[in-house]
Amino acid sequence: MLRIFFLALSLLGFLPLQAQEDLLARNYMQQGAYEKAALLYEGLVAKTPGNTNLVTSLVEAYQQLEQYDKAEKVLLETLELSKNLVYIKVDLAYNYQLQGLDAKAQQLYTEVIEQVRANPPLASMVGRTFKKYNLLDEAATTYTLAKDAGLNSVYINVELARIYGEQGNIEQMFDAYINLILESDRYQSLAQRAFNDFITDDPQNEANGIFRTLLLKRLQDDPNLLYNRLLSWLFIQQKEYSKAFIQEKAIARRTNDLNGIFTLASVAKENEAFELASTIYQYLVEQAPSDEMRLFAHQELLDLRVQKNDQADFASIEATYKSLLNQFGTAAETLDLQTKYAHFLAFNQNKKEEASAFLKETLNLKLNRFQEARVKMELADILVLEERFNAALIYYSQIQKNLKDNILAQEARFKVAKTSYYKGDFEWAKTQLKVLKSSAEQLIANDAQDLYLLITDNTVGDSTQTALKTFAKADLLLFQNKQDAALEVYNTLLAEHKDKAIEDETLLEQAKIFENKGLYDRAAQNYLLILERHGDDILADDAHYRLGNLYANQLDQPEKAKEQYEKIIFNFADSIFYVDAQQKYRKLRGDAIN
Repeated sequence: MLRIFFLALSLLGFLPLQAQEDLLARNYMQQGAYEKAALLYEGLVAKTPGNTNLVTSLVEAYQQLEQYDKAEKVLLETLELSKNLVYIKVDLAYNYQLQGLDAKAQQLYTEVIEQVRANPPLASMVGRTFKKYNLLDEAATTYTLAKDAGLNSVYINVELARIYGEQGNIEQMFDAYINLILESDRYQSLAQRAFNDFITDDPQNEANGIFRTLLLKRLQDDPNLLYNRLLSWLFIQQKEYSKAFIQEKAIARRTNDLNGIFTLASVAKENEAFELASTIYQYLVEQAPSDEMRLFAHQELLDLRVQKNDQADFASIEATYKSLLNQFGTAAETLDLQTKYAHFLAFNQNKKEEASAFLKETLNLKLNRFQEARVKMELADILVLEERFNAALIYYSQIQKNLKDNILAQEARFKVAKTSYYKGDFEWAKTQLKVLKSSAEQLIANDAQDLYLLITDNTVGDSTQTALKTFAKADLLLFQNKQDAALEVYNTLLAEHKDKAIEDETLLEQAKIFENKGLYDRAAQNYLLILERHGDDILADDAHYRLGNLYANQLDQPEKAKEQYEKIIFNFADSIFYVDAQQKYRKLRGDAIN
């Protein structure tokens, strides 16, 4: 505060005298030096008695000093200047209220409202002044009078909507914001922010129910697509994606626009509603108006099938890839399909040579340098899969050289670091990671930071680096999609390096595999071991959070989940999981989350 004050003083020489005094008075108010502020404002008001901003500032200074008589005197003198300064009566009434003269204040508030009734254009300033003193009922009445008189200005409607929300009149608030959107789409974001303050992911939440009922009632009376869109948005917040799908299909039938359905499919997939996501993408395959959109839907369907990791379905998946390549062709326009097919062959079907040969043929197409980089990245990944590390590094380095500061170059640099780590060349890996820790791409920066810390923490004091090399071997096995083999390596690590620095990382990675396999009790045991043996180390908040999620979602132990989230809230305020843990804790406790 003092720094700001002295900065303001240094600027005074560049301002007119009156502006200097005003700035100085405001700084005195901020510092609580009300007597000095009042003295300055008295001089300013004497020079420009019609400046109501200065008048109200002077009144505030008097009130802080409990000099209510002086405040009343200056307000009455100001009111004599013009009949249009009705809002100053609100300041006068509030001055009475501060003195405990409630009846006198209320009489004046009523008088002001009657003047607005007679002259509705007064509502804007009067309503703003009522709201300044948190007199929400009076402010709402003022704005409503203006609206009823036909003054449907944006300002009045927005203020009414906000006041309804502050009053807890949720239905009226929703109604007001919906009317604003109907007036113009440009108010959509404003309304959306207000909705987010009340709507939660719980369908039983009172505000959710009010919003849903209001929209359905409006939809019965007027088949406006806005109501379908808002219902879809509500169902997405509630994770009721099948209900959102019904609304999006209704919109698409009337607009021939499938963008909302594509977005919904992506949201469903991201939130692991895989069956519904598959249903939606199948619908899009059948309804898409263009080959490009149809191909995208096909690819997403294939991704979902591959993600299931059902080996009995692999032959059918491969046949589908081949069918799509025959249907849509092998060209630059279908590059994404081609690289995904090669990835599937190599990583899921163990057909590495076939995948590499296919990609090398793809490089003969007319590709731009970014497309070429994508193909080379996939080729390099397959070489890492084959543990041909030096050959992989050549491809990654070519990408870095050809694209320089592009995101693909940063991704390639990270893969250089990761490949060097797999090889056991930890110093070169750290050299690459040091650069990437400050990457503008946050995910890459975070991954680089995590790997850098892993290497640093487990090379200090271990000249042989045996434990880290073993851990890197398990990490490579995971990259090669060999979870069972990785588990065996982790078991060896835990047996040979108990209570060492590598133990908590090993327990964490092992627990993730257990979760993938549905072995939730075993995963929970690992997280508990991390907290028991390494409760003060860097992975403690990660263990608390993952354990809380297990208790909440898989093991049906909400009280234990609350304990884990609570540990993050009270002990790990700087954790990346802090906000999420806080929300989940409050939800489990039954709080109304607005």
